[in-house]
Amino acid sequence: MKRYITSLLHLFYPHNCAGCGSDVLAPDIPVCASCHSQLPATSFMGIEGNPVEKLFYGRVRIAAAGSLFYFTRQSAVQRILFQLKYERNQQTGLWLGKQLGQQLKSSGRFAHVTAIIPVPLHHRKQKQRGYNQSQLIAEGISSVCKWPVITKALQRSVFTSTQTHQNRENRLLNLQNAFSVHPQHLLSHTHVLLVDDVITTGATLEACALALQQQKITVSIATIASTLLS
Repeated sequence: MKRYITSLLHLFYPHNCAGCGSDVLAPDIPVCASCHSQLPATSFMGIEGNPVEKLFYGRVRIAAAGSLFYFTRQSAVQRILFQLKYERNQQTGLWLGKQLGQQLKSSGRFAHVTAIIPVPLHHRKQKQRGYNQSQLIAEGISSVCKWPVITKALQRSVFTSTQTHQNRENRLLNLQNAFSVHPQHLLSHTHVLLVDDVITTGATLEACALALQQQKITVSIATIASTLLS
């Protein structure tokens, strides 16, 4: 009966793959089997000194870091993240978070994390978008790893325009004092997982980590995708 109802709902309210647009039957799995099998996994989540961790060497101390997929232009990963950020496909964020959570859990390198902090959006941008995609990813991770998601401990107090075409130095300059920490919301948590959708130069995550470390918080990092190929 449940399968019949699901099929009937799909007939009138079809769900499309976030990667290629083909039909998918299960609304909680927004990526078809074909796209899922072709997503380029980094496979380095459990490796110390992986490319994401090396990015922060000499910049900020990170306990552990990793990304789930490689990000390239015109790829299924880019299309899926576009659906998440700009097409209000919020279920994709939860699904991606669950995939990331499974990798974090199996890696064995994030066992000391006690809470998740999604990289915050400025309130103007979040109001415009309607949600924070990093928070959706964090909630997906939480459903697997059972770490609470804390959204009020780290706030973005400075509005910045898109930084897509900025280099790391310019991004860091734009992000000076952009994040503020409210330690009363951290409770007893001393090791947090910073979560974002994509890591490119690492400037945003670096600024967040530096703000948290001023409160003696140990920081690990996880993202869905990375532009770092080696």
